[in-house]
Amino acid sequence: QVQLVESGGGLVQPGGSLRLSCAASGSIASIYDMGWYRQAPGKQRELVARIRSGGTRNYADSSKGRFTISRDNAKNTVYLQMNSLKPEDTAVYYCNADIARTGSYSPTNYWGQGTQVIVSS
Repeated sequence: QVQLVESGGGLVQPGGSLRLSCAASGSIASIYDMGWYRQAPGKQRELVARIRSGGTRNYADSSKGRFTISRDNAKNTVYLQMNSLKPEDTAVYYCNADIARTGSYSPTNYWGQGTQVIVSS
C-alpha cells in the first residue's frame, strides 16, 4: 500500500546533470528519514545522501560538493540534484524512506525499485 516511485534517471554525459525524484504514496501517516543509495555492478549498495525530517543532511564523501538532497514534505517527495557527474557515478539509484502507515506509530523502511543512471560519453 505504500510505495516509492522514482523518476529522472537516464543517460548523461560526464560533467552533466540529472535530478532524481522519488515520491511516496499510499496510506501514509508520517515520513521520517528519506535518502538515496546506489549500487554499481559487483559492488555493495552505498549511501549517496540522506535527509532527516527536520532537514539535516548527510552525504557520502563522493557526493559532497556535487550532489544536493532536498525534500518537499507536502508532496512526500525527495530529490537528488546531481551535478558534475562522473562515469563512476554510474549505478542503479534507490530511493529509501522510513514511513509510518496510517494508524501506526511505528515506521517501516521502504525501498524504491531503483532507477538506472549511466554517465558515459
